[in-house]
Amino acid sequence: MKATVAILSQWHREDPDRLLRAALRQAEQLAQMAPELDHLRTQNAWLHQQLEDKTKRIAELEEALEAAQRAAHRQAAPFRIEEKKRVLAPKRPGRKQGHPGAFRHPPDQIDEYTEVELCACPHCGARDFIDQCRIEQFIEDIPLVRPHVTRLTTYEGTCARCGQNVRSSHPLQMSLATGAAGVQLGPRALALAADLNKAKGLSMRKTCAILRDCFGLQLSAGGLSQALDRLATKVQGQYYAIAKELRQAPVVHSDETSWWVGGPGWWLWVFVNTKSTLYIVAQSRGRCVVSELLGTNFGGVLVSDCLGIYDDATPLQQKCYAHHHKAIRQAKALHPHRGEGFLTELSALLRAAVTLQGQKAECDPQSFHALRQALERKAVQLLDAPRSEPNEEAVRNRLNKQRDHLFTFLDYDSVDATNNLAERQLRPAVIARKISCGNKTQKGAHTWQILASLAATCAQRATSFMAELARAAPLQPR
Repeated sequence: MKATVAILSQWHREDPDRLLRAALRQAEQLAQMAPELDHLRTQNAWLHQQLEDKTKRIAELEEALEAAQRAAHRQAAPFRIEEKKRVLAPKRPGRKQGHPGAFRHPPDQIDEYTEVELCACPHCGARDFIDQCRIEQFIEDIPLVRPHVTRLTTYEGTCARCGQNVRSSHPLQMSLATGAAGVQLGPRALALAADLNKAKGLSMRKTCAILRDCFGLQLSAGGLSQALDRLATKVQGQYYAIAKELRQAPVVHSDETSWWVGGPGWWLWVFVNTKSTLYIVAQSRGRCVVSELLGTNFGGVLVSDCLGIYDDATPLQQKCYAHHHKAIRQAKALHPHRGEGFLTELSALLRAAVTLQGQKAECDPQSFHALRQALERKAVQLLDAPRSEPNEEAVRNRLNKQRDHLFTFLDYDSVDATNNLAERQLRPAVIARKISCGNKTQKGAHTWQILASLAATCAQRATSFMAELARAAPLQPR
């Protein structure tokens, strides 16, 4: 640096023109380097922003990893609500203000009347009272329960005229078994066991424990399993009737989940509408299951998620909006700008469609048709052009693939925008799977799908599952 200053000082004294020419050359070089310098500054700012974003993202991922590691050591971790999803000011528990009061109504039938007179004052012993008033209460209790045992004697013989072997029978008779199998559960007891196991989700052993402890009925888990197999055979016709009703229904919701039949590799399917539920345990997750149930000429609307096996399974379909919104939320979480712009517009499009469905009854047909066409045009505008951002393009591809099934629910009043109905009907089976790990045998799976379907359907129709089974259980159905 000192040498450079010395040389410039010498040029200034001896040859000022030379110093001026050197300054001009440096100015030209700086002018030539200015665009490159601006580019480097812009690139540096962009890299700095990227570094900040990546650092922030790494911090978020480390926080999520730490939270997941902490949650793994908590017994209730799978059911915990994430801290960021917790509502700081949760609403008051219970139903909304102004709802009809809930209380136990006085029973229609009274079995016993008990009256307790005022005998003597507990404080002073006096027996005279003024301003007496009646106070009535109703106490509902379970009487002491013991099995009602019927010793049934029937007769068998040979007809003197035709030579045929004949025997007498009774409406309570459950089977023709004798000897070690001659002690049998009656229709109501067996219906209760089926309700506890298939409708209420208790395991075989707990069902047997309740029958033993509460009703004095001795039964092994294996014996109950065989009894339920026989009962399922007797109500199999009702199971096929439900399948036939769904095949002719205007709308059917479908979903599936993994199942266990003596090992993995099985699937539990549910097909449901507002009146019927059908479970199918199959070794396939393919379209053949849908085609076998609904047939090739199903004229209703199939509501499902975006699993590929449903594509073109039926002409009319509606894809679940809840799954679309979930895909958009996940894309927003990975988006560099948290989904501003395209993803937000897609979410708004779906919400606008649901809002339009809610206002359909109030709109005249022409206005409704115009609004629906506006939604179609907006969908074309958003989904036609490819997106450069990977997360946006993934969502665009998803919705563009299902474009024909985006607004079907607007054309049919009985069709929902989501597949919540199928998922709600699948949830009890998922809970049962957690308790029993599915089924041990294919015969057990066949029994489960029949009885569970009938139980769910009876609940939807507000009919008694136990009464249905009790009518079908005897040797001669009532």
